[in-house]
Parts: sequence; structure tokens; C-alpha cells
Amino acid sequence: MRYRKLDSAGDMLFGHQLQDFFIDDSLAVAQAVKTRLALWLGEWYLDLEDGTPWQNGILGKGTDVTADALLRRRILETEGVVEIVDGTYFSTLDRDTRTLSVACTIETIYGTAQVSA
Repeated sequence: MRYRKLDSAGDMLFGHQLQDFFIDDSLAVAQAVKTRLALWLGEWYLDLEDGTPWQNGILGKGTDVTADALLRRRILETEGVVEIVDGTYFSTLDRDTRTLSVACTIETIYGTAQVSA
């Protein structure tokens, strides 16, 4: 798996050839998880069926029961993810700041990686 690295602002890195990529690395899978979680359902014009259902399944009213299941499924469906390590998945919803944080440890085909988004 080859995945272009992102800087702290979320922009792709260019100009350093292969140093700008994660290659066969658990960090590539972790970054893929983060970018998949950040993609809203219907946002990508080439595949309107792909994305995280933020509006209707995670952040809407009455989604307290379904939100974690949807997020976990989105993580597990990411290429290279084998499993979410038991007891490491946490999500925190702050209604005052309207933010949702997700953190977990994933087992990938390349090893273990931490994800926080």
C-alpha cells in the first residue's frame, strides 16, 4: 500500500519523492482511516455512495445508539485494517463545541497503529 503523507494542516506533501509517501506501513492505513472518516457521505462526486454518514447517522438527533457502530464499521472497512484492538475504541461528543473525537488502536496488515480523528 502506498499512501501520500499529509502535513499538520491536512495538505498533501510534495517535492521529496518517495519521502512523501507511506509505503507498506501501518501509518498508511491509519491515515487512510482518518481520511475516510473525514469524507462526508455524498461529498465525492465520483462516488456519491461513499463517505461517513455524519448528518443522518452520527450527528443527528437520536443517533447516540448508532453513531459508534457506524464509525467502527467505517474504520473496519478501510483497506488494510484487520481489526480494532479490543478495549481501545473511544468516542467523545462535546455538544458545547459541537465536536466528535474518535480514538482507537487498529491492527493492520503491517502492524499496529493509533488513530485519532
